[in-house]
Amino acid sequence: MPTYRFAVEVLPEYLPDQSDPDNEVFSFAYTITVTNTGDVPAQLISRHWIISDARGHTEEVKGLGVVGQQPLLRPGEAFQYTSGCRLRTASGTMHGSYFCVADDGGQFTSPIPMFVLEAMDDGGPGAMNHRVLH
Repeated sequence: MPTYRFAVEVLPEYLPDQSDPDNEVFSFAYTITVTNTGDVPAQLISRHWIISDARGHTEEVKGLGVVGQQPLLRPGEAFQYTSGCRLRTASGTMHGSYFCVADDGGQFTSPIPMFVLEAMDDGGPGAMNHRVLH
């Protein structure tokens, strides 16, 4: 029986130069690496995000592909992209899933683990937060 599986790793980053805390604008980038850890080639078709800020405001984002692409990954192959979001608070979380279709017609959902977005600016360039919740 075939194994359908994508592993997802996330590296979030606070963007102080694109943020305006006085006006409740906190900008974040996140770099995601999706690796096909299954044994069948599969394509990432769509994404579903749940983005929450520290006040409990939640936004759902659904759409085709990621950064305008629907990558087809053979077993062992990885695809990396960077995207971003803005929050009205200095911290929040994101999690979600990818809907994927394998070459043999099998369909599966790949979870995106929850990760923390936190505005940590130590005054230096590129201050980052690397916490990922498992």
